[in-house]
Amino acid sequence: MRNFVLAILIIGAINWGLIGFFQYDLIASIFGGQLAIISRIIYAIVGLCGLYAISFYFTGKSGNAVSAS
Repeated sequence: MRNFVLAILIIGAINWGLIGFFQYDLIASIFGGQLAIISRIIYAIVGLCGLYAISFYFTGKSGNAVSAS
């Protein structure tokens, strides 16, 4: 699951980089515009993966909670 989340976040980051540097939205271009349902689903998945990735800060490499010591 962690690798899937990281892959989606990388795709989202590349898309945001293209928007920032070149005003080009790759996801919208591929799937028919920003308002197309598939584009909106992909944007939502990227957002959910970003929220889930917040938990990475609170877990160690093994996936267990890091104890404060």
